[in-house]
Amino acid sequence: MMNRRSYNSVVFFLIALGLIFCGAASFSVAEAAAVKHESAIPAADIPTYITAAINSPDRPAADRESDASRKPAQVMAFFGVKPGMQVADIWAGGGATTELLARIVGPTGKVYSQNSEFPEKFKKAETTWKGRLKEPGMGNVVEVTKAFDAPDLLPVAPGSLDAVFINLNYHDLFDVGADPDKFNAAVLRTLKPGGVFGIVDNSAQASSGTRDTNTLHRIDEDFVVKQVEKDGFKLVATSDVLRNPKDPRTEPFWKINHTQDRFILMFVKP
Repeated sequence: MMNRRSYNSVVFFLIALGLIFCGAASFSVAEAAAVKHESAIPAADIPTYITAAINSPDRPAADRESDASRKPAQVMAFFGVKPGMQVADIWAGGGATTELLARIVGPTGKVYSQNSEFPEKFKKAETTWKGRLKEPGMGNVVEVTKAFDAPDLLPVAPGSLDAVFINLNYHDLFDVGADPDKFNAAVLRTLKPGGVFGIVDNSAQASSGTRDTNTLHRIDEDFVVKQVEKDGFKLVATSDVLRNPKDPRTEPFWKINHTQDRFILMFVKP
C-alpha cells in the first residue's frame, strides 16, 4: 500500500510533468504565431525610393515588361530593402534583380551580384549580366563569379550583410550539383544577426520535395522551410502577393505565361 510520502511524490511529479507539457505547447503556439503571413501592401505605403527605382527610365524595357508578373515593388517592400543596405543577389542570371537592388540601396549601399561559371549554352545570359553591370548607376555593384556552395561564396567579412536574396533559383541548386546545406551555411556566415535571407521560388505540389526541380523548375515550399531552418535560419514572414491558387503546379512557368504559384519566404539569422 502506498504511504502518504510516496503518494505526495507521485502527485508532485505528475503536476510537474503537466507543467512541462503545457509549457512546451505554449512555446509551440508562440513560435507558430511568430511567422507573419502578409498580403499586398497598399500602393500608398510602398516607399518612394522603391517606386523611383522601379520607374527609372534607365531600366531595360524587358525588365519593366516583367514587372506585372514579378511585382517587384511588393517584393522589395516586403523584404524591407532600403537605401544604404549591403546586400547580395545570388544566382543573379542576367541581373534584373541585381539592378533593382542597386537602384534601391543607392550609392551609399552595395550589391554583390553572384553567378557561377556559365555553361556554354547560357553565355548569352552572361553577356547580358556583365554588360548590365557596366551601365550607369551600377557603380555600387560587385561582380562575383563563384560556385554556389563555396564557403567563401561572397567576398565579404562574416556578419557584414543586411540581406541576401535568391529569386526563383533556389530549386536550381539541386540540378547543378551544389550542396544546399553548404550554400545556406555560406549565406548564414555573411549575414549580420537579424539579417534577412529572402527566397522567392516556384511552388511545387505539397510533399513533392525536390521531385520537380529539374523538370518543372518548382520546389516544395515546406521542404525549403525545413531545410533552411535546419541550417540555422528562422522563418519570420511570408507574402502571398505572387500566389496563384488556380495553378495545379503541374507545368513549368513558361508554359503558363509566368502565372505560376510562387512562394515568398523571409528568414532571418538569429
